[in-house]
Amino acid sequence: MEGTLREGAMVPFSHLLAALADVPDPRRRQGKRYPLPHLLMFTVLALLSGARSYRGIITFLEQRRDHLNHHFGVHLKRAPALNTLRTVLQTLDTGDLEAAFRRHAAAILPDTAAGTRPVIALDGKVLRGSFDHINDRKAAQTLTAFASEHAIVLAHTEIDDKSNEIPAAQQMINDLGLTGVIFTADAIHCQKNI
Repeated sequence: MEGTLREGAMVPFSHLLAALADVPDPRRRQGKRYPLPHLLMFTVLALLSGARSYRGIITFLEQRRDHLNHHFGVHLKRAPALNTLRTVLQTLDTGDLEAAFRRHAAAILPDTAAGTRPVIALDGKVLRGSFDHINDRKAAQTLTAFASEHAIVLAHTEIDDKSNEIPAAQQMINDLGLTGVIFTADAIHCQKNI
C-alpha cells in the first residue's frame, strides 16, 4: 500500500483501508495515478459527509485534499477528473467490493458477552430515485444485515427485481455463516411455507 496513516489520527480507518487494499484494481498499470484503496476510502468519507454525486465526491476531494494527504500519507496533487472517478467506480467488481466491506465489518465486530446472543436485523429497502421509466426498470431493492447492538452493517445485497427479500434473506444468512445469533426480520418473513 502506497501511503501509511500518520500520527494515529486516522487509526479508526486503518481496518477499512486494509480491507479496501484487497479489492482488485481494474485499471492498467499506466492508469493508476490515484491509489485505489485511498480513492475508495476518500469516496466513502465523501459519501458520509453528504456527497450525493460524482461531482460531490470530487468537490469533497478538492476541498480536503491537503488534509487527506497529511493524515493518510498520500501525495495527491489534485482530485481526479470526474470521468476518471466514474470510470474507476463503475468498473470495479461489486462482489469484490462487498467482500472487502464484509471482511471489514467482521474484523471490527466485537465479541459478545458470555450468555448473550447478538441480534442481527435483516431489513429490505427500496432505493430512492432508482426507478427507471425509460428502460422500464423497477426500483432497486436492497437487503441489509445490521448488528444492532454494535451499530455495524455486516452485509448488504441487491434483491433480484423478479424476486423479493425472502430468498435474499435466506441466502444472506447462509453467506454470513453466523451461529448463536438472533435474526430479526419484517413480517413478510412470517409465512408458513418458509
